[in-house]
Amino acid sequence: MYYIGVDLGGTGIKAGLVDENGRLICKNSIPTGAGRHYAEIIKDMAMLAAKAVKDGGADIKEVKSIGIGSPGTPNNKEGVLVYTNNINFRNVPMRAEMQKYINFPVFIENDANCAALAESVAGAAKGADSSITITLGTGVGGGAIINGKIYSGFNFAGPEMGHMVIVADGEYCTCGRLGCWEAYASATAIIRETRKAAADNNKSIINKLVEGDLDRIDAKTAFDAAKQDDEEGRRIVDWYIKYLGEGITNIINMFQPEVFVIGGGVSKEGEYLLEPLRRYADEKQYAREEVPHTKIVKAQMGNDAGIIGAAMLGK
Repeated sequence: MYYIGVDLGGTGIKAGLVDENGRLICKNSIPTGAGRHYAEIIKDMAMLAAKAVKDGGADIKEVKSIGIGSPGTPNNKEGVLVYTNNINFRNVPMRAEMQKYINFPVFIENDANCAALAESVAGAAKGADSSITITLGTGVGGGAIINGKIYSGFNFAGPEMGHMVIVADGEYCTCGRLGCWEAYASATAIIRETRKAAADNNKSIINKLVEGDLDRIDAKTAFDAAKQDDEEGRRIVDWYIKYLGEGITNIINMFQPEVFVIGGGVSKEGEYLLEPLRRYADEKQYAREEVPHTKIVKAQMGNDAGIIGAAMLGK
């Protein structure tokens, strides 16, 4: 039995054929063309899904369902994508449009929740009944798996972990609130702080690493400086781990998941990031003694998480 996963993004659409164990057989991608009418975009999604079946050498009769992961808020019960800001969709009848071209059961879900499901089925949280997955990129995305199932709230809009406030009246967040975790724990946040440090201290190795061009600073720059024992680099990394750790500890206190998975670009720092985060969470979490602690691990599914998780929606 096979499943089709479609990962709808603001710049690209990816679709793949996935087996029942969460193994990606093949995948294809095309540009989204986000300014177009939703009917054109969904037609392209359906054609790409059909191509994945053909390229994967599967019989169409062996395909059980199609899953779609998208930014924003889906209503899987009605098959409607209620809202997504980076494609400007509002109340789009995703399921009905897809079934005009390819007549399978169609499931829709938030893309971060799909990534969490992928890690649960075939990745770093495989075998765990409960897990949390976050992605550290432009923002902080997150998904929760409870008893093997995605938890998204009664209205399909959760869990937006990046938008819990951890500093009252703190840094501005793109959601409009002040002090959200995303404003402190995203790649965008560490880039912001690294640029401030470089501007304030031109003797820092940070400036040397980017040859004085602060626009070249990325989420990796402070870590690279810290590894060279640069004072500003160490300070920024410590700052980042503190706020990332605070949010992780809050989530562990709420959910007590068996596994906490960290993905996204910042996770490429590996143990240099994860080891101090484990120490921080172990010291700060409410259940510090006697009971088993949540395992904090790096994500394994990478850029394929959206496709695989979307495909597994129908399993």
